[in-house]
Amino acid sequence: MRSNHRDLKKRAWAANLEIARRGLAIYTFGNASAFDREAGLVAIKPSGVAYEVLSVEDIVVLDLEGKIVEGRLQPSSDTRTHLVLFREMPGLGGVVHTHSTYATGWAQAASPIPILGTTHADYLAEDVPCTPVMSAAAAAGDYEAETGRQILDCFRGRDPSRTPMVLVAGHGAFTWGKTAEEAVHHAVVLEEIARMAFVTRAIAPGAARLPEHLVRKHFERKHGADAYYGQGEEGRASGEERSRRRAGATVRQRPRRNGRPEDI
Repeated sequence: MRSNHRDLKKRAWAANLEIARRGLAIYTFGNASAFDREAGLVAIKPSGVAYEVLSVEDIVVLDLEGKIVEGRLQPSSDTRTHLVLFREMPGLGGVVHTHSTYATGWAQAASPIPILGTTHADYLAEDVPCTPVMSAAAAAGDYEAETGRQILDCFRGRDPSRTPMVLVAGHGAFTWGKTAEEAVHHAVVLEEIARMAFVTRAIAPGAARLPEHLVRKHFERKHGADAYYGQGEEGRASGEERSRRRAGATVRQRPRRNGRPEDI
C-alpha cells in the first residue's frame, strides 16, 4: 500500500542515515525525527533498528499525542522526548538525539561545554547548556517525557532558535532545527565543539572563556540583524566568476550539440 506520508518519512530516513554517516552513532544509538507542523505529524526512526538496514518504509509516523498514524514497527523509545519538544518549542522541524562520544562525555560529567573559541561562537553565543541530573522520582515516571520537560526547564529564558542544542546530564545530546537536516547539522557541530573543548582543556586545564567581544562578533556576523557570513546565489555566482578571472581561466567548450557549444 502506498504511503500517504512518504515525503515526511523520507526526510526522517535521510536524517537518520546522516547521523550514522557522520559517525555520530553506532549500531542503534540515536535517532532523528522530522515534523510537519501543518499536518501535526512526526516521522521518526523505529526502535532498535540498525542504520544499515533502515528503509523509508520502516519510519514511523505519529501525531503529537503519540498515536501511530502509519508504520508497522514501534517508534523510537525517545519518541516522547521529541514530541514534548515539538509541542512546546515553536519553529522546530526536526530533532536529533545522539550519544556521540565527546558530547556525551560532557553530558556524563554533567557539565556545560564552555565557549572557548570562535568555532563555538559561530553557532551559539553561550556555553552549550546541560540539564541537571534527573531525580529518582522523575525517572520513575514517564522517563522520556520527563527528559523533554528537563530540556524545557533548561531553556526557560533561552531562545531555542539561538541555542539549538543541549546536553542531558548523564545521558547524551539533543539538537534541533527548522528542518531535520538542520537538526543533524547541529548535532555534527555539537560533537565537534565538544571535541575541541575537550582538547583545549586537556592542553590547558585553565583555558579561559573566549572574550565576550569575540563571542558577539562571531555570533552576530552569522546570525545577527546585519549578518554578512556566506553567499547568496547571486553573490556566489559573481564570486566564482571573480575567482575564474583572477586565475586567468578560460571557458572550455564541448563540441557543438544541436548547433550550440556547451560550456564545461
